[in-house]
Amino acid sequence: MSKENNIRNIAIIAHVDHGKTTLVDAMLKQSRIFRENQHVEERVMDSNDLERERGITILSKNTAIQYKGFNINIVDTPGHADFGGEVERVMNMVDGVLLLVDAVEGPMPQTKFVLKKALERGHKAIVVVNKIDRPHARPDEVVNTTFDLFVDMGASEEQCEFPIIYASGLTGSSGYAPNELTPTMEPLFETILEYLPAPTVDHQGPTQMQATLLGFDEYKGQIVIGRLNRGSIRRNQPLLLMTATGETKQVKVGQVFTHQGLARVEVEEAFAGDIIALTGLGKVGIGDTLCDINHPDPLPPIKVEEPTLRMMIGINTSPFAGQDGTYLTSRKIRERLYNEAEKDVALRVEDTDSADHFMVSGRGELHLSILIENMRREGYEFQVSKPEVIIKVIDGKKYEPYEQVEIEVSSEQQGAVVELLGKRKGQLLDMTVLDSGNIQFVYKAPSRGLLGFRLQLLTATRGEALMNTLFAGYEPYAGEIETHDFGSLIAWESGTATTYALHSAQERGQLYITPGTEVYEGMVVGQHIRENDLEVNVCKKKHLTSIRRATAEEALRLDTPRQLSIDDALEIMKEDELLEITPKTFRLRKKYLARNERARHQKQKKYEAE
Repeated sequence: MSKENNIRNIAIIAHVDHGKTTLVDAMLKQSRIFRENQHVEERVMDSNDLERERGITILSKNTAIQYKGFNINIVDTPGHADFGGEVERVMNMVDGVLLLVDAVEGPMPQTKFVLKKALERGHKAIVVVNKIDRPHARPDEVVNTTFDLFVDMGASEEQCEFPIIYASGLTGSSGYAPNELTPTMEPLFETILEYLPAPTVDHQGPTQMQATLLGFDEYKGQIVIGRLNRGSIRRNQPLLLMTATGETKQVKVGQVFTHQGLARVEVEEAFAGDIIALTGLGKVGIGDTLCDINHPDPLPPIKVEEPTLRMMIGINTSPFAGQDGTYLTSRKIRERLYNEAEKDVALRVEDTDSADHFMVSGRGELHLSILIENMRREGYEFQVSKPEVIIKVIDGKKYEPYEQVEIEVSSEQQGAVVELLGKRKGQLLDMTVLDSGNIQFVYKAPSRGLLGFRLQLLTATRGEALMNTLFAGYEPYAGEIETHDFGSLIAWESGTATTYALHSAQERGQLYITPGTEVYEGMVVGQHIRENDLEVNVCKKKHLTSIRRATAEEALRLDTPRQLSIDDALEIMKEDELLEITPKTFRLRKKYLARNERARHQKQKKYEAE
C-alpha cells in the first residue's frame, strides 16, 4: 500500500445555510477553472432547479480543483437533516472533511450529525469558521463550542487537534486569525494539503471500486461515480459487478472520466485514489462493487440510518384525474419510485396489498416533499396520504422516533414555544439566554408531535422563531398527542367557486381558493375556525331580480386566501385527507368524497374505538 501524494479527497460538511456551496464557489473561482470573461452563477454547485429555488443543497455533488500540482477532489454535501443519507454514503469516498461553522451561530444540530459520521470513519477535520465578516461574529466562542462538540462526539486526541481557518466564502478571503484575512483561499488550500491525508491505495492490486453516487446523461446513460480503491480502470475493460444482494454479472466499461472543475474529462485510464466516473455499465445500484473478474472481492454495503417517516403514494382518484398529468398509471408511478430508491439510499419503497398504492419511507417531511415536487415537475399525477411516523415494536412494547429540537425565539414569545411543545409531549433539556437577548430552547419531542408543528410555531411567534431538528433515536411510545386545533372547510358540491359564496364561507375560517376555482364535492377549500370539519357551499350564486343585479357581486370584498405550498399542505393535512398532486396544481381532499360515505366511515371508526 502506498500514498497517492498528489491527490486529496475531501467532503465539505455543515449545518444548512452555513455557506458550504458559497465557499466551494470561491475555491473554484480562485483555482482559475473559469475563463476571465465567463459568466458564473452563484452557488454553481447547486445545479438542480429545486436547489436554486430553495437555496439548499439536496444532492451530493463532486468537483475537482488543481492547486500547485495537486488534485483536490471536493464533495459538496447537503446540510439539512432530512438528506443525511447523502452525507453518510459519501464518507467512504473521502479521506478528510472541512467542517464549516457559522461565526455567529456556531455548531448547530446537523453539524453534530455530520461530524459524528465523519469521526466514526476515522477522518480528520479542518474547522472553517465561515462568515467571519458577519456583524456580531464571535469566533473564539464558536471555536470553543466546536472543540467541546468534538469531545462529546468521542473524537480521538489526534482528531481533536484540528487546525482552524477563518473565512468568508462570499468575499473569497481566508486566514489563520479572525482579523488577519488574506483576499484569497490560499491559507485554506495550504492547510488541506498539509493536514489532510492523501488516499492510501494499492496501485498494483486487482481493480476494486464501490458505486457511491449515480448520475444520468441522455446520451451516455447511467454514470457511476466513486473512488477507485485499488488498481486501475481503463476504457473497454471487463469488470465483475457484485450487487449488495450477492448477485454477480460481467460488465464492460464504456468511458472513464476524471473531474476537472465542474467538467468531466475523459481519460484512457484512471488510477487508485482518484474519484472517477464510468459509463456503459448498465444498471448499477448504490453500494455495488466493481472488481477484477479474476478477483471477486465485494466491499461492505453502504449503511445509512433507517427512515422515520412514511406515506402512501397512489394513482389519482379525484374527479379531476387525468386532466394535467402525462404519467398517470400505477406502473409508471411504481417504476419512478423504485428508480428513486436505487439512487437515494435513505429512501424505501414497498408494494402494498393494492396494486395502485405504494408505501414510501424517508427521513422527514422535506425529504418526501422534494420527491413529490420532482415527480410533479416530470409530469406525474398522483395522490399522497398524510405522513406518519414509523412505529417499532420491541419486546412487545411500542417505540417511536424522537427528535432533538432547538428553537431560538425572542423573550416576548417564549411562552408560546413552551405551550406548543408541552402539548406535543416535548421534554425541556436546556434553556439559554443568548448574547442577542433571544432565548434558545433545547427540547426532546416525539417526531409524531412535530408533524405540522412548524407552521403553528411560526404563527404563534409571529414568524420570529428559528427551529432546527435532529433525529435522537427511538424511545417508548408517548401516548396520544393532540396536534390539530382546527378542522377543514369542505366543498359541499362540485362546480365553480363564486365571490358571493366565498364571501359567506370566509366567515367560517380561512380560505385556500379564489373565485373561479373549479371544485368538487369533498375537496378541502379552507381551514375552519373550530376543531370540527364543516361543509360549505362555495358554488352558490346570488339570485337575480330587478333589484339585485349581477354586478352587485363586485362590491363584495374577500380576504386574501392563504397560499399553500406542498410542504405546508403536508403539514396541515389530517389522517382522513389526501393531497392530490398534478403538474399544474395540487389540492387537499377528503379520502371519502361523498358526505354519506364520510359519515358512515366516521360512525364505523367511532364504533371500533368503543
